[in-house]
Amino acid sequence: MTAFLLRMPAGIVGEPTRGFANMVIEPQIVTPSGTTGAPTAYGVPMVVDATAGNVGNMRTMVAADTAAYGVLIRPFPTGGAPANSPLGSGSTPPANGPCDIMKSGYVSVLLSGSTAAAKGGQVYIWTAAASGTHIVGGFEATNPSSNGIAYTGAYFTGPADANAITEIAINP
Repeated sequence: MTAFLLRMPAGIVGEPTRGFANMVIEPQIVTPSGTTGAPTAYGVPMVVDATAGNVGNMRTMVAADTAAYGVLIRPFPTGGAPANSPLGSGSTPPANGPCDIMKSGYVSVLLSGSTAAAKGGQVYIWTAAASGTHIVGGFEATNPSSNGIAYTGAYFTGPADANAITEIAINP
C-alpha cells in the first residue's frame, strides 16, 4: 500500500479527474502493430492504427503520427490484475484487448521535458525518439517543433507537482 508522508500527489497518472458528467470516454481495442505500439502505462496519448489489418484499433504514438485520438485512462470498474494494483503503483495496462480512451474531460498525466506547465498553457506531445527528459508520447509544456505535435484542444490546468504529475483538460 502506498503511504503519503508529506502531501498527496496532484493526481494518479491516467486517472480521470473532476467528475464524470462532462467526460467523453470511449471503449476501444488496443491492437499493437507487430511488437510495437502496446501501451506501457496509463495516461498516454493513443492514435488509431490503420496498418496490418488493425483498422480502427488503438496503439501508442510514434514519430510519424500527426494527431492524438485521446488519452488511455484507467478503467473503472474492471477485473483482473490491473484492477488489483493499488493507485499510484504504476500498474501496466493490457498489451491488447479492451481499453478506455478519454476524448474529452480532465485527466492526470505525467509531464516530461524541462519546461514547467502553466495554467491554460498549450499541451504538446513528444513524438521523436526518447532523449534526456523527453519520452515518446510524453506530454510537454513547450513546443518541440519537429520533434512533436500540439495536442489540439488540450491545455494544462496548472503546474505539475514534485513528481511531475499535472492535469490536462481535453476539449476537442
